[in-house]
Amino acid sequence: MVGLLGAVALVAVTTPVIWKGSEYFERSAGRLSRHYGLPLAFHGAIVVAVGSSFPELSSVVLSTVVHDEFSLGVGAIVGSAIFNLLVIPALSALFSDELSATRSLVHKDAQFYIISVLVLFIVFALGATYVPGGTNTEAILTPPLAVLPLATYGVYLFLHQQDASEYVAADSPDIDRNRELLTLAVALVVIAVGVEGLVRAALSLGDIFGTPSFLWGLTVIAAGTSLPDAIVSVRAARNDDSVTSLTNVLGSNTFNLLVAIPVGVLLSGSATINFLAAIPTMGFLAFATLVFVVFARTDLELTDREAYGFLGLYAVFLVWMTLESAGVIETVRGI
Repeated sequence: MVGLLGAVALVAVTTPVIWKGSEYFERSAGRLSRHYGLPLAFHGAIVVAVGSSFPELSSVVLSTVVHDEFSLGVGAIVGSAIFNLLVIPALSALFSDELSATRSLVHKDAQFYIISVLVLFIVFALGATYVPGGTNTEAILTPPLAVLPLATYGVYLFLHQQDASEYVAADSPDIDRNRELLTLAVALVVIAVGVEGLVRAALSLGDIFGTPSFLWGLTVIAAGTSLPDAIVSVRAARNDDSVTSLTNVLGSNTFNLLVAIPVGVLLSGSATINFLAAIPTMGFLAFATLVFVVFARTDLELTDREAYGFLGLYAVFLVWMTLESAGVIETVRGI
């Protein structure tokens, strides 16, 4: 473990590394999507979302396999989902002339994302109540339980595949596919290296301040790994591509909840989480999701005032986490 200055330095160094790797990934993914004639919504909700979610997936894999800290990875996923819902749409709206939603986004992508939040909470509840050894304070997640969210994501892919099958593609530009695929692979390795640095920093901060690693996953790793999503969405919004900007957020969160966490469970064989910690944080995530849906549906546009509302709500979340870390309140620790 490193000291406080070392942990801060790790965060400062590895976050740009993740950003740079994600930038190269985004470019190659965009070229490949245009080459294969994928529809814009599919590109945003699947291709870009999965790629920009690789840091979160890496955080779960590395936390579980290398550091035996599954809770840290779960905290990163939930914290990233909150950051994606509140901060990224706010920045996209503030840095663009107009950030418009569509009825398809609200009634399909957003509602399916709500389902993904519910499915994950059901999995946590089953792990606490029906798996032998589970209690009202600890949920034990097993591979059979991991199948439920993975199967739900399969339905999500099927729905988008049905939409893509009806899409008539424009002429595809010529690209060097092998070069783009190699760039994707190298970018993913760079992202994984950056995420490992963030994980080590979060573990060090937990030891230094005597706080659960789950809390640092909710904040430090979540913000660092969400940077690629922020860059993709803000850039898309500034290019008047509101569809990609918002579907990337929802698609990324859906992938994180339904795939990244189950992958960690499958890799570890079984995993234990603090169920009392999951309840309030998942509850805040559900509340943030409802706020996002209401704001996105109102006139099918996110205004600057709504953007500041998102940022204010995220500030409340950060204050809550700060008070938890300082031991002033104990709602997340469940004691």
